Amino acid sequence: DVQLQASGGGLVQAGGSLRLSCAASGFTFEDYAIGWFRQAPGKEREVLSCYSGSDGTTSYANSMKGRFTISSDHAGRTVYLQMNNLTPEDTAVYYCAVRIRTMTCINFSSARINYWGQGTLVTVSS
Repeated sequence: DVQLQASGGGLVQAGGSLRLSCAASGFTFEDYAIGWFRQAPGKEREVLSCYSGSDGTTSYANSMKGRFTISSDHAGRTVYLQMNNLTPEDTAVYYCAVRIRTMTCINFSSARINYWGQGTLVTVSS
């Protein structure tokens, strides 16, 4: 079974940083994209960032550029999301996700995700 284990969430003060990790296991797909979404209370789930397991390219939601950085280990099975200069508006449950049978991060959206992690809560206090 495919498993995505997210970790690294917690409570941080505004202006602080966190690094989330997502360890993927149980799949052998060569063409896939892995990345992060978040969902704040009362809001829709939004995509944050994506890493292509095929060619290592990355993409970001415009609002995240400059503050969030996605990276991966050499095998591409663990991805990280470095989040800097956090604000209370970043408070949400963060999910890692995988879309298989794709070589790029194009159309990395909720509707096209094949596997979801369990989520990790990030709380930013003011």
